[in-house]
Amino acid sequence: MSQRFSSFSSFYPYYLQEHQNRTCRRLHFVGTSLALLVILFSAFTGWGWGLLLALLCGYAFAWLGHFFFEKNRPATFRHPFYSFAGDWVMWRDMLLGRIPF
Repeated sequence: MSQRFSSFSSFYPYYLQEHQNRTCRRLHFVGTSLALLVILFSAFTGWGWGLLLALLCGYAFAWLGHFFFEKNRPATFRHPFYSFAGDWVMWRDMLLGRIPF
């Protein structure tokens, strides 16, 4: 049964709990970084397929991390919006050294 969260701040600790495996977090970081690069490239060049490729990059790396390393079901399936936000917050926290890379 899926948990209910009243806010992102109540969801984020759960999100981090679902990302305890370091390789999974690293794959998330790589996928999110690639997605960001594709978005920036698309914005500067006007390439229309960029958003689709950015989503593919982000989710492909993240899901590989969950299925093969974390061995759990991605939170995206149960909480798509909070999970999307959680990925960007976790990316920032890893970049700033708040979460081990």
